[in-house]
Amino acid sequence: MGTRSAIGYATQDGRVRGKYSHYDGYPAYTGKMLNDHYQQSRKIAQLVELGDQSFLDREIFPKGAHSFDAPEEGVTIFYGRDRGETGTEPHEFDNIVDFVDYFEQCGCEYFYVYMNGVWMMYNIHTQEPWQDIREIAVVTEVSYHE
Repeated sequence: MGTRSAIGYATQDGRVRGKYSHYDGYPAYTGKMLNDHYQQSRKIAQLVELGDQSFLDREIFPKGAHSFDAPEEGVTIFYGRDRGETGTEPHEFDNIVDFVDYFEQCGCEYFYVYMNGVWMMYNIHTQEPWQDIREIAVVTEVSYHE
């Protein structure tokens, strides 16, 4: 069973573009991965624009053979690109509340939005205000293999 999350970025006009991520959505993995490997606006946009994903990893684009069934180590696995599924495109929302409401219906537990140069996270279980991912202590733990 996956720990579902939604990943997005805020646009200059306050809208949010986002997509679904199926596995390892908790802060110790996805939060850390985003904070450590997704700080450039272009890379963040590429990650979101490739649509819904099965698994987030350090890189977006493979250097060699890569598929859903035989992924290249360290490369994110997307439903559309890597499995040929349709209807996996990102969504655009008027605001962050609509982003959370939509993906909560998909079973997402954690929500990540890159805004004002920082990854922010919302946990559906605690419903605490959005937190700067860098301030969440668990993110500093080693949670994935380098």
